[in-house]
Amino acid sequence: MEIMKRPYQKTGWFRGGVISLFMFVLLPAQLDAQHGQIIYTIRDGKMYIELDKRLTNASLDSFIQRYHLSELALKEFIRTNFRDSIIKAGWIVNANTNDFLVITKPLVGFENIPDPGELIRFAGKEPSFATLFPVVSQGVVYGVNQFRNKPPFTVTDSTMHFFLRGYTNANRVILSGSFVNWSTTAINMTKTDSGWVAIVNLKPGKYWYKFIIDGNWDTDNDNQLTENDGMGNMNSVVYKTNVLFRFTPVKNVKKVWLAGSFNNWKPGELEMKKTGQSWELPLYLAEGTYTYRFIADGEWFSDPDNPERLPNEFNYYNSVIRIGSPRIFRLDGYTNARQVFLAGSFNSWRMDELMMNKTSSGWELPYTLGPGNFQFKYIVDGKELSREPELLIIEPNYTFRLKGFSSAKTVNLAGDFNNWDPRSLVMKKEGDEWIFTVHLSVGKHLYKYIVDGKWIIDPGNTLWEDNEHGTGNSVLWFENKPI
Repeated sequence: MEIMKRPYQKTGWFRGGVISLFMFVLLPAQLDAQHGQIIYTIRDGKMYIELDKRLTNASLDSFIQRYHLSELALKEFIRTNFRDSIIKAGWIVNANTNDFLVITKPLVGFENIPDPGELIRFAGKEPSFATLFPVVSQGVVYGVNQFRNKPPFTVTDSTMHFFLRGYTNANRVILSGSFVNWSTTAINMTKTDSGWVAIVNLKPGKYWYKFIIDGNWDTDNDNQLTENDGMGNMNSVVYKTNVLFRFTPVKNVKKVWLAGSFNNWKPGELEMKKTGQSWELPLYLAEGTYTYRFIADGEWFSDPDNPERLPNEFNYYNSVIRIGSPRIFRLDGYTNARQVFLAGSFNSWRMDELMMNKTSSGWELPYTLGPGNFQFKYIVDGKELSREPELLIIEPNYTFRLKGFSSAKTVNLAGDFNNWDPRSLVMKKEGDEWIFTVHLSVGKHLYKYIVDGKWIIDPGNTLWEDNEHGTGNSVLWFENKPI
């Protein structure tokens, strides 16, 4: 196993031959006084919006803000039948009853847009490219490339070699992607005898890209990883890897797989490729500490070339890899204890895995973690020191603020950044606000507040989306601004 050495425009959205609608059915049809039906989708080559006029103002405001539709003046239309804004924006009123409004707009082709940067511009604040396409995301722990008909893109130090197979009759091919803000001119590819190549400087992480072949946008047909960006556009996905796992078995084997804590120990997911006498798999891993093993023809092995290992629940050992710089966990005192272990959300609360080292004044353990929100406990001679876990926030960068609720006794924060734990993030009252500072990765986050045991969406944030319980979650697009 080797560790390898070690970037959305505000004018609109475009990825390919058409302007793609970025919405599907948004909310379930709940036809009551509190929630009405909202549909925003594509039908018969047209953008289609259907609104129940019985929507609450809060629901309608959230829909308008979430999808940047303020220029249509939908609230004014519902109240006074004012339709000038809708018509000016190119929409057609197809139905307008006491209860429902239906409007449509034809999709526009690439040939009708003189500047690919200028698209349908929806009013309101648009997240930046960096926000929508974050290279390093708290939700992306690992990534592996999946190509057919050609090998994975070569990674050399800080560069990645992009390759488009074929198209040798094309006059010009441009590489575009999240790493150049989807520029249509930044990276001209070079023709070879078998296709087109471009070398790009990238840091480890996840990237989205497309090829522009003689003016036509296309995904990479040889890349099995594609992803919808949430706006109806399919993009190819590639990982700039930073770890090369290598296993050399002592006997001939037919199949070798990699499994570890990073992929929840799924044994048949990460297949390794044979290269000479060894089996290899390049992988992207986010900052943190991970355990892993190899599976050769059904038999599990630790990494013979990696001396660092930790005990597992089967009385064997797992190999360990660390990405990033370690931090030191310290427990003062308890010098008479025989054993002290560290356990936390970062190691699935394994109580017998992370044995701490005894010092003259207590116990310590270096452990590598990336930015995030973690809980942990110390276990001294088999007993947990405290009933409630301690909280560790690495690189805090955003403060949540809930105004009002002065009579509340407790207010907690929960979201996708702490696995929706309703107890770990206890907010502090300051003046007329309840506040808590956490680490957020760049991009979209969902959250709610728990006020005296009752879950509520953020009354100060009109941006929300429905959830599986029909109660809604507040939505935050984080751009890593100062707290």
